[in-house]
Amino acid sequence: MKKNRKTYGFSAINIKSRVAKRFRSFSKKTAKSHTGTLIAVMDFFEWHGFVPSDRLGQSFLQEIINNRKLTETSIKRTEASIAIIRDIEITQTKPTNAILEALLEQKVKHERPKVEPKPLRQEPLIETTVPKIRYERLMDKMEMLKRESQYVVGNTTLVKPSFGKPYLRLDITAGELENYKRTLQNL
Repeated sequence: MKKNRKTYGFSAINIKSRVAKRFRSFSKKTAKSHTGTLIAVMDFFEWHGFVPSDRLGQSFLQEIINNRKLTETSIKRTEASIAIIRDIEITQTKPTNAILEALLEQKVKHERPKVEPKPLRQEPLIETTVPKIRYERLMDKMEMLKRESQYVVGNTTLVKPSFGKPYLRLDITAGELENYKRTLQNL
């Protein structure tokens, strides 16, 4: 039976024994095989555009300068994006919110009932008695309303968006909201 083995085509290169020892120790640190080490070294030089005969000082310096220029341009782009977003917030979001608030305040002002001044003389208070059954029903309604109100408040969360003012979000279904409205109307 023959075992399936991968066969590689090897080629011999003549190098000095001192360099071969140095390469073997370097290869143990970087890759599993000598071939893998040579591939990694060649890829490094090709990727960065270095030539081994050149002194790497100038090439590395040029690489650092290029990277710094790229970093500066990306920072400028980020700052420009932030400026655009702030401009949108100032010119569009805040005026719209101010208009809506002004409209809602006017509506609230119109809906306020006029309070009649109280007469100067006070009339004696008349005590009224409430039947016990009616009192118990009112207490039951109050307890039910308390429970439902606590449920609504418990399912309300404060949302703090990155732009604009914080607001409250109600995390209940539409059916639950309708039931709550109906309960309030029936009281």
